[in-house]
Amino acid sequence: MDKSDWQEKGAGHRGRLRDKYLEQGLDAFTDSEVLEMLLAFGTPRSDCKGQARELLARFGGLAAVLEASSEQLQQTKGVGEKNGFAISFIQAVSRRYLKERMRGRRYLRTASEVRDYLEHSMRGLKKEVFTVIYLDASHGVIDSEVLAEGTINVNTIYPREVAIRALHFNAAALIIAHNHPSGALRPSDADIALTKTLYFTCGQLHIRLVDHLLIGDGIFSFMEDGLMATVASDCQRLTEMLRQK
Repeated sequence: MDKSDWQEKGAGHRGRLRDKYLEQGLDAFTDSEVLEMLLAFGTPRSDCKGQARELLARFGGLAAVLEASSEQLQQTKGVGEKNGFAISFIQAVSRRYLKERMRGRRYLRTASEVRDYLEHSMRGLKKEVFTVIYLDASHGVIDSEVLAEGTINVNTIYPREVAIRALHFNAAALIIAHNHPSGALRPSDADIALTKTLYFTCGQLHIRLVDHLLIGDGIFSFMEDGLMATVASDCQRLTEMLRQK
């Protein structure tokens, strides 16, 4: 089989995959077929079945492949710069879509979309990332941004910077989130201390800290666990003590 015959055969296979998607949707695809199509966006005239299987074997699953950087992807045999770009680009598009989808909606009615965005953007990262979601007075989502990367604790997150950014967005409330690369879902003592510091600091500016979410092998919510109520109570006692002095 010469090169033109091989390319024609590959094009026919990809055409059948496109038809399969249009007729049956993504649920009809295996993870390998999903990756094959994504890789083909970068190199449309290449057979990508082998690379798709190699990526799944190396990273252990579709989610892990999509969360990998372009440089990590290119360490797999047969995956070049164009292939890596296609996968990392679709991941970035998905992240932007999820961020835009939650903007302007009330948090209490769209908490699942906020969680989708945070899981998509933070799970699987090799370093800790601290994200803030800014809310208006009715708890509508104004915007979100990453404020810090690296080891997240009370010594590396500056309450002043969080407050300045909240005032910049004219936020009345906040949700903070950070990931645990280890996958652990229970907050550490440093996580609790950070939450108390930010709750107290923002409270002095009449900005409410609604929740602290931890992204690991799932999502942990301070609010749902009852820890946020404990934080609020501790900060209220501190405020009352300061007033008495």
